[in-house]
Amino acid sequence: MLEIHEMPGHLVRRLHQSSVSLFLDLTGKRGYDLTPVQYAALSAIDGRPGLDQATLANHIAYDRVTIGGVVDRLVQKELVRREVSAIDRRARELYLTDKGRETLEDIRPIVRQMQEVLLEGLDQEEKALFISLLRKAAEAVNDRSRAPLRIS
Repeated sequence: MLEIHEMPGHLVRRLHQSSVSLFLDLTGKRGYDLTPVQYAALSAIDGRPGLDQATLANHIAYDRVTIGGVVDRLVQKELVRREVSAIDRRARELYLTDKGRETLEDIRPIVRQMQEVLLEGLDQEEKALFISLLRKAAEAVNDRSRAPLRIS
């Protein structure tokens, strides 16, 4: 067995690969062309209508440069709209469109199902422990990330 097969980073990467593949497969079968990051952005905008791109990046732990492209694609797909902020004319506030809200409502159950499939090798107690440990490990190294999670 290779040394990497026992390394947390390698195992996290493999699980992430499976997660992305499952997401794309299950949402694609329903006719959606979304990435997991785009879903996260839609979900965050739904939770805080009017947030700006920098705040969105902080809320989903994504770098500010890349989030611009994510938002651009969501705008092109007519799922999100940008509005000039009344408070800061340089800022753009983000809102879901009706199509964006409908899309999010339709794929949320798919994403929940995907989470179950992703951890189908674990029983309920193991799933809860695994998620708790992942959260603890992610929080411990959050500030070392290029895009730390920052929720204000």
